[in-house]
Amino acid sequence: MPETGSIDWKGRFEALARQANDPRLRAYYEAGMVSGQTPIKDVPLMAMDVETTGLNPARDGIVSIGMLPMTLRMIESSKAQHWIVQPHVPLADESVTLHGITHSQVENAPELLEVLGPLLQAIAGHVLVVHCRAIERNFLNNALNRLIHEPIEMPMIDTMELEARLYRNRKPTGNWWQRLFRKETVKPVSIRLADSRRRYGLPFYKPHNAVTDALATAELLQAQIAHRFSEDSPLDELWH
Repeated sequence: MPETGSIDWKGRFEALARQANDPRLRAYYEAGMVSGQTPIKDVPLMAMDVETTGLNPARDGIVSIGMLPMTLRMIESSKAQHWIVQPHVPLADESVTLHGITHSQVENAPELLEVLGPLLQAIAGHVLVVHCRAIERNFLNNALNRLIHEPIEMPMIDTMELEARLYRNRKPTGNWWQRLFRKETVKPVSIRLADSRRRYGLPFYKPHNAVTDALATAELLQAQIAHRFSEDSPLDELWH
């Protein structure tokens, strides 16, 4: 993955709009993307969560998608959208228990291809806010490759990656013996969504509902910007 800010997403979208064959995907790119120099306070954001049947995008499928528009000052919960979709693989009983989605709901749900138009229309012009972009990016990309035989590229602000910068990417301090001792005695700080929220004093939400997790991610980004960045921080410092 390129370093933060190394992709010119505005220019990339202009090029992708010329290349896309599927009209829904082309319309998504034609909506354009803001410049990487845009302050985060001026960026149209869309918090998103994708729930899946497992963690392997090559083997597992999408079961639900939740999203809601947001800014640094407001989260528009009343405009939240939630799609339950039929995964292209069987839904195991443990997935039903985990997500609280029944087999009958999935059986009566549309396939992802049927909601692709509304989904792309909803996120058009927005920068996505996610927690662990590998899930959202890889699962959606694999799904579109399978359904319309085209990949999708989406700029994302990853709240997990922002936590990793603070807790996983620090340069080691002390001499080699002190560093060795710390490795054996100190557990790494968790950057999971619930644990990250707790550090900012945010309340606990029951996980694995796509809309609730999108809301939790939106609140986490607001807290991260308030505590560690600035409303004037450019996108190039935050997105991938």
